[in-house]
Amino acid sequence: MTIHAVAMGALNHEAPFLIEKLVKDRIVETPSEAEALFTEVKRFLILAQMDNTTKWQMYSRRVDECWHQFILFTSQYFEFCQRYFGRYIPHSPGNAPESTASDAARENSFAEFAHCYEKVFGMSPSDDWYDERHVTTNRRVLNDHAGTFALRNNYGTIELLSSDGEMLLSVNEIAGDALTFVVQTPAFYVRELPGQLMDDEKIGLVSTLVEYKLLRLAP
Repeated sequence: MTIHAVAMGALNHEAPFLIEKLVKDRIVETPSEAEALFTEVKRFLILAQMDNTTKWQMYSRRVDECWHQFILFTSQYFEFCQRYFGRYIPHSPGNAPESTASDAARENSFAEFAHCYEKVFGMSPSDDWYDERHVTTNRRVLNDHAGTFALRNNYGTIELLSSDGEMLLSVNEIAGDALTFVVQTPAFYVRELPGQLMDDEKIGLVSTLVEYKLLRLAP
């Protein structure tokens, strides 16, 4: 599993215009966060061009948004792809429709992605691939399923149910008000969660829901 030196040179590519936009549009909080996400975009693109028979999913909404913002600079992105990969690499957004059965057969799990990542770059995927690790009280969160979940009080435990009645998550009753707010609200800041939860408990609840792909971090 080797990569052409030109492709690896993509890691040193700088895009100050992208970093500035990510900060200006409040997609990130700091330039260093923007730089870190851009690094992961470049690593993802390197892995994506290694094997045309492998289809890596986009495993992080934050990295995905950085990639999307890069593509908005059309000429610069096209030049980047041509210089390092010899072809244009199209964007497959993280919220794209489900693949067909034939496509899905070529997709790999995050564990397989992590294994390939470590083999190529000599390290495990950075924390930037785990969106749940970047939840703060000031993070805005999106609920694409608002109004579709139900709650059930089971002797002091609040259970989150899918539309078909499957239990997805259970929390202590003290988090009931917060979870009720979450399932009804399309977009909110973590700090807005009602009830008696401390900030670290609010972060813990939202992080768990993000990890289970029930919520996603807003760009």
